[in-house]
Amino acid sequence: MEKVVFDLYSPEYQENPYPTLSYFREHNERIHEFTIKRGTNEVKSWLVTRYNDVVTLMKDERITKDILNVMSKNEIQQQNYIEEYEFFINNMLFNDPPDHGRLRSLVHKVFFPRMIEGLRTRIEEISKSLLNQMETKTNVDLMEDYAIPLPIIVISEMMGIPEKDRNQFRIWSNASTSVANGDEEIEKLNSYIKDFIHYLETIIEERRQSPQDDIISGLVMAQEDGQKLSKKELLSMLFLLIVAGHETTVNLIGNGMLSLLQHPEQLGKLRKHPELVGRAVEELLRFTNPVEFATARYAIEDFTLYEKEIKKGDMIFLSLAAANRDPNYFVNPEELDITREENKHIAFGFGMHHCLGAPLARLESQIAFQALIQRFPNIKLKVNEKELRWRQSEIFRGLLELPVSLK
Repeated sequence: MEKVVFDLYSPEYQENPYPTLSYFREHNERIHEFTIKRGTNEVKSWLVTRYNDVVTLMKDERITKDILNVMSKNEIQQQNYIEEYEFFINNMLFNDPPDHGRLRSLVHKVFFPRMIEGLRTRIEEISKSLLNQMETKTNVDLMEDYAIPLPIIVISEMMGIPEKDRNQFRIWSNASTSVANGDEEIEKLNSYIKDFIHYLETIIEERRQSPQDDIISGLVMAQEDGQKLSKKELLSMLFLLIVAGHETTVNLIGNGMLSLLQHPEQLGKLRKHPELVGRAVEELLRFTNPVEFATARYAIEDFTLYEKEIKKGDMIFLSLAAANRDPNYFVNPEELDITREENKHIAFGFGMHHCLGAPLARLESQIAFQALIQRFPNIKLKVNEKELRWRQSEIFRGLLELPVSLK
């Protein structure tokens, strides 16, 4: 059999990753070697696609989330990683215990489920306002007009970000989560990150001098056993909350609505039975995978995994998208079924790194889908599916635009 190479950056893969992921998941080998781009370099990496393997490796102590456990800062710089790399990694998502537990505990003080549920009325108001604006337009892009602004407004209000700055936040977030290769792209990304850091430093100092009822003030003041977040940790944590606080939901609303439009019988069922919205969102998380891969893991040491020789520093990519369509764990996994009962997807990760913002993403999406399909019962895709463009990202899977007709 001809050897198939996993190319994360190919247009064919970006447009529809599922046939490729299915091939590697069903292949006899349980782990597959490929290369990932880091600046102008290529780094040896491993693709893991089966549900049980993905979950198991999320708990494997031979693998770390913290790149500094396997590389020195000097090595990172030599490999052309962006200059402000610590801005990305000094948060709970990229740390192992005990730092992970300390950081997560501090964030949980200001970002907890009961507080999120209290946002329901405000999210409904934002959704209604956006739908009112859409109704006046001739050309509607569901991403630009609904899927993107709704979660950005919500997380910005939670964090206390002024309305005039929200569009810039979107630009910074997109840049930091997209593929950057080549000196010019890396230089541009460095510039964005410097601006992002400067902005956050300014607003942190404002909150330190005059605290408000928002997440930034809460994190500035939060303590756990007498410890506070360091300056670098605070900056990185705010970056994480801003990006993770809206990126997943943007993609879930966009990908999910596209899937519903592609499966009109499921869309009709949800419109007729609004009580299914909770189950529908879980199925759309499994089926559309707004986060395609878990954030990167690194081998702490040399070891053998599934008969493959893993070397210290190798990157290990755990495919949530492949695992969520594993036929050994899901009945008819390639079918969208909003009534699915057995649905232990891992769209939000697993274990101690399970997404802290999952309750917010679920709430926003449930409200967004219900309001949209009830308001516009005749909504349809306005272009051929092949014309749709997808973001170039190593982690997220999301549309650049979603043109629809409302009547």
